[in-house]
Amino acid sequence: MDLQDVIDELNDLEEDSSVPKNVKACLSQLIVELKGDKDLSLKVNKCLSQLDDIGEDVNIPPFVRTRIFSVASMLEAIN
Repeated sequence: MDLQDVIDELNDLEEDSSVPKNVKACLSQLIVELKGDKDLSLKVNKCLSQLDDIGEDVNIPPFVRTRIFSVASMLEAIN
């Protein structure tokens, strides 16, 4: 499990037509953050916080929420 796996999963979610546009915008920002030059632990912690906020959105379908929490678990394993 590495950072590229997480980025790939976020890209898949971003391309999913059932994901709301506001969530896609947040996922796009997360991808940019993860590809940035900051320290790995800072990137991971910031993204975990943002994924938690996205997961609490009542407007996303349950299966999308499950995939978001799966990505969060992948990030926790890296951290």
